[in-house]
Amino acid sequence: MTGFPRGRAAVVGAATFGIDSKPGYSAIELLAKAAFAAIADAGLAPSDIDAVFSMLPEDPFSAMSVPEYLGIRPRVVETTRTGGSAFQIQAMWAALALDAGLCNAVLICYGSNQRSGAGGLVRSGGAPFPFEAPYKPRNPTTSYALVAKRHMHEYGTTREQLAEVAVAARKWAQLNPDAYMRDPLSIDDVMNARMVSDPLTVRDCCLVTDGAAAVVMTRSDRARDLPNRPAYLLGAADATWHRNISTLKDVTLTAASDAAPRAFAQAGVKPADIDVVELYDAFTINTILFLEDLGFCPKGEGGRFVADGAIAPGGRLPVNTNGGGLSCVHPGMYGLFTMVEAVTQLRGVAGDRQIADAKLALAHGNGGVLSSQAVTIWGTEETL
Repeated sequence: MTGFPRGRAAVVGAATFGIDSKPGYSAIELLAKAAFAAIADAGLAPSDIDAVFSMLPEDPFSAMSVPEYLGIRPRVVETTRTGGSAFQIQAMWAALALDAGLCNAVLICYGSNQRSGAGGLVRSGGAPFPFEAPYKPRNPTTSYALVAKRHMHEYGTTREQLAEVAVAARKWAQLNPDAYMRDPLSIDDVMNARMVSDPLTVRDCCLVTDGAAAVVMTRSDRARDLPNRPAYLLGAADATWHRNISTLKDVTLTAASDAAPRAFAQAGVKPADIDVVELYDAFTINTILFLEDLGFCPKGEGGRFVADGAIAPGGRLPVNTNGGGLSCVHPGMYGLFTMVEAVTQLRGVAGDRQIADAKLALAHGNGGVLSSQAVTIWGTEETL
């Protein structure tokens, strides 16, 4: 048996909890709410879970503390600490572990109370940005602002095109009753909002919310006997090129350009086949960069690609259909929420934001300052 086990593992349960501000909840309590909901959604019991892949932003020992809190004694644990890309990487390893027979049911889970608990971004430890620190950047925003400025210089990307990304995300959020921000938003609103790090205003930046998400994965032969329509993992790949933005040779090109071709090759599909795209949009420039690096448009064309509502409801490519990190939820790490939304779309249960006949979905994760990129491609049974 060689290569990636295409379609041999699937998500059978998915849930989120606390997409707003939940005073009084700890991060692990939020995680537990989502985890138990995902397990129930899968038609399973906690005793059926024998692998726990978890992440808590402030707890380096979550591989042990999360199963203990949930009352699970797993055969396999995993805590990838690459930031927001961790969950796509965990889905890849879950598929491999399931295919190898190391476990039978994998819980992937995350929770953060950063808004109600800290009121801002919760850092995950380490010594971040040592080369940039003397210049006193407001990271991560300053690093992404640097990328946006360079993209504007190299390719003629405009502030209006960045704002298009935020407006599209808000229009999707207005179709999602669970989204945190649903008020109307215009191009002018984005451009005239408070400047955070030139050229990014506060509306170019992701939300700061609480929130938790979880999915349950099993082997496909078992998945077909469970209550909900499975979302099969067809391909998955990741790549890491740097930790600090100052060591990235070209700040307009990310490691998604390395991971995506491998994920597409495993899945046996191409970007034009994808029905719905869920990207890690911590900042508006992210969506433009990742659409390029994932192969949906040529390098340098991302700004023009998103113009005129192209990625908004009714546009040519549905992107971040839940509202994304810009308008739906961003509790420090957003990657698991892209997978939950991809599964929701493939199940056909997304309500007013449902993409008709969605059969293939891409869910992407970004960690650090464009540092770690991970791509997963999911499909319905028709795609196997």
